[in-house]
Amino acid sequence: MKTSELRAKDIVALEKEVSDLLKAHFGLRMQKATQQLTNHTQLGNTRRDIARVKTLIAEKKRQTGAAQ
Repeated sequence: MKTSELRAKDIVALEKEVSDLLKAHFGLRMQKATQQLTNHTQLGNTRRDIARVKTLIAEKKRQTGAAQ
């Protein structure tokens, strides 16, 4: 997911996105454990997406905290 798409979302939507990504990452880890995962780059991409969204959440919280 592109950062520009994520920046348009609010904090609640971003937190839901993190939750969805964590579930997807768990599923990929289970596929890897059972040797069903064929594309191993999905694990790294999902992990990076989680970090990207969490970073944007922290930025938005900092901005709203500084504005108050």
